[in-house]
Amino acid sequence: MTEKLIFELSHEGRRGYALPKSDPPTSTPENSIPERFRRRTSLELPEVSENEVVRHFVRLSTMNYHIDKGFYPLGSCTMKYNPKVNEKAAAMEGFADVHPLQPAETVEGALELMHDLARMLANITGMTAASLQPAAGAQGELTGIMLIRKYHESKGHARSKILVPDSAHGTNPASVAISGYQAVSVKSNRNGTVDLEDLKNHLDQEVAGMMLTNPNTLGIFERDIIQICKMVHGVGGLMYMDGANLNAILGLTRPGDMGFDVVHINLHKTFSTPHGGGGPGSGPVAVVDRLKEFLPVPVIENEGGRFALKYDKPQSIGKVHSFFGNFGMHVRAYTYILSHGADGLKNNSVNAVINANYLLAKLRDRFELPYESTPMHEFVLSADIQKDRGVKALDIAKRLLDYGFHAPTIYFPLIVHEALMIEPTETEAKETLDAFADALLKIDEESRSAPEIPKSAPATTPVHRLDDAFAARNINVCYR
Repeated sequence: MTEKLIFELSHEGRRGYALPKSDPPTSTPENSIPERFRRRTSLELPEVSENEVVRHFVRLSTMNYHIDKGFYPLGSCTMKYNPKVNEKAAAMEGFADVHPLQPAETVEGALELMHDLARMLANITGMTAASLQPAAGAQGELTGIMLIRKYHESKGHARSKILVPDSAHGTNPASVAISGYQAVSVKSNRNGTVDLEDLKNHLDQEVAGMMLTNPNTLGIFERDIIQICKMVHGVGGLMYMDGANLNAILGLTRPGDMGFDVVHINLHKTFSTPHGGGGPGSGPVAVVDRLKEFLPVPVIENEGGRFALKYDKPQSIGKVHSFFGNFGMHVRAYTYILSHGADGLKNNSVNAVINANYLLAKLRDRFELPYESTPMHEFVLSADIQKDRGVKALDIAKRLLDYGFHAPTIYFPLIVHEALMIEPTETEAKETLDAFADALLKIDEESRSAPEIPKSAPATTPVHRLDDAFAARNINVCYR
């Protein structure tokens, strides 16, 4: 299917609207807009009729891949289906039309929702309190490290290092560096978890804390987590949990019970607010009692049934986001939690784990499994076997498009060669998982009998294999 650009559909004189003449006459640009603000040249906009515009964008929408259209096996991203009841709640007039500059006393309902959501998230994670301000997981990470820094500064020594496993998300060391700390890599052992001996070698009085994802980015639960927390706490450091994989443990265990001091939560992943296409996201941060006083302001407090914003928090790290965070995402997550309840959230995690292990069982005989540890909600395969036949992980990802599937995450985590990182989530039916597994097995067979097919894929999409290297080196040319 080919589709012209909207500018290529343009014909001079065509319009998508017809407005009557104004009565009384409108003012002209000459007497209403200062000279310095007026354009020197005409604005080059396409001239197209209404039906041409509608049909053009409908055709484009059918070419796009989205969660309402198909399965997203993106490992670490938790791209699960978003229930439409969440959207219904967020579109309610009292929520959709609220303005952040309204006086607090006129939006107590919104404040109560945020207050209760923060309380729920703190309880789910085993923490004392939470802030909803951070707008995404990466900003939640940054906020968490800022809290750790503030805590150590209050003790008289900010320290200089944060420990990060070699399997971590790339945002972890980035958040560490932006916060003014040195990121120190800790090796993984043969089971894909933290090597305790290597961790021990890095522990000293300069360690401010450790960032750890649990389950980690291989989908493997850190079985030594209690010992890891004790070791880091033993030198006065704090434990930060990257909540990217929280979807695997809801109702099963809590970060606070493991020994973590701070955790960020991706509402757009674990609690099913819209994900992809630019967001918006939401990355609340929950903390134990000793970090509560450092949380961002304002803090929402319940004073005898009245909800108010409190800014008088002298130990706070300050604001990390304009106003109060992405409120629409808060409404969606609140709806999701209430509609499922404690048992429902637990079942979601159980089903996510079952789905991942079912898929792995269908694929492990034909793809290399770099770590034999039983995964939880996601798993990582290696395409090294297929690469030896000339078909790389990238080729497999491209070929999946021809079978009607979005590709999984590839080449991450970095400690796995030719990585294929797959997360089915709990929202996919067995039939979908079977079809996806069959597609991967067919591609594996193609790597044996006809490797040129996946190497030139995709062949059925509107745009075929692009020259990524050319695009990276000629951004301006490609943009035009």
